[in-house]
Amino acid sequence: MSNVMGSRISIPSILKVGNGTLQEIGKYLKEKGLNNVVVYFGNGLIDMFGATVMDSLKENGITLLDYRELDSTNIDDIVELAFRADTKTQAILGIGGGKVIDVAKYASYLRKLPFISIPTSASSDGFSSSSASLLVEGRRTSVPARIAYGIIVDTDVIKSAPDKFIFSGIGDLVSKITALYDWKYEDSQGYDTLNDFAMMIAKKAVNSFVRTTYENNSIKDDLFLRELVDSLALSGIANEIAGNSAPSSGSEHLISHALDKICKTPQLHGIQVGLATYLMSMVQEHRVKRIHKIFTDTGFFQYAATLDLEREEFLRAIDLAPSIKPYRHTYIHEEQYRRRAKEILMDDQVFQKIFA
Repeated sequence: MSNVMGSRISIPSILKVGNGTLQEIGKYLKEKGLNNVVVYFGNGLIDMFGATVMDSLKENGITLLDYRELDSTNIDDIVELAFRADTKTQAILGIGGGKVIDVAKYASYLRKLPFISIPTSASSDGFSSSSASLLVEGRRTSVPARIAYGIIVDTDVIKSAPDKFIFSGIGDLVSKITALYDWKYEDSQGYDTLNDFAMMIAKKAVNSFVRTTYENNSIKDDLFLRELVDSLALSGIANEIAGNSAPSSGSEHLISHALDKICKTPQLHGIQVGLATYLMSMVQEHRVKRIHKIFTDTGFFQYAATLDLEREEFLRAIDLAPSIKPYRHTYIHEEQYRRRAKEILMDDQVFQKIFA
């Protein structure tokens, strides 16, 4: 635990990002005295990564008490799963995408055990955040959890995931630009109070990423992926410092959550958030050129244009967005800015191509 501005915050005790870290999991756990563990894998991932993980645990004398593949994010299933875990369990590992990370995170929270986050894609900052997205009575709901005790990211694994997951991560990270501007706006209007340290961490994270130069503009470059993952991890820590999600989630996230409710087929979270970020940057008149450049250079816009998105769904999402979090007061909560957003969605050249 660290003492920051008079408040106590949690930060990961293990943070390993690089090539081949999956083979070193056992060593990292042993160093922290975590000798008895339970491992949850995402769907189909035991075949892909199971042998590597289990060999690493065995070589380091770590006892694997239980392992299984998980697909359900139903909160009742997770409560049962958590309390079925062996009493000797010292840590719960989640290996996979957002679903299994959220499940393992919440199970760890219920059992007051260290959670080790091992994402196989960099599609959002969920692997480092202290909340989990679960199904509660059939509705997707964000519930409190705990920030990861350990974050282990193998960039070779991230690189092998389909490009769409990297594009999603890019969209989710760049969204911090508009989210932070919304947070400042809420502070200026008297709806919230900024935490300067959380603001600084979140700004440093996104600026470090968007200024990264990478060879051949390839999103599979090691440097690019490391910057993406590091910055997403810092984003989760900024939320922990703030005590809420304001440093990483503003108008653009509300539009995405609205799309989840409206769309026949919602896209990956970070894809929706990225498009809403570009839209809101123009509404806010804030860092539009920088956002346009990173989304153009990485191929984010080009990918979005292949998705057969419907403009009508985005227009409806803009109107629905304020009701997602009525207690906040971002730009999208004001009618004049919703009207402006809809005008941009109709007229902007980038959106003309994406909705073609």
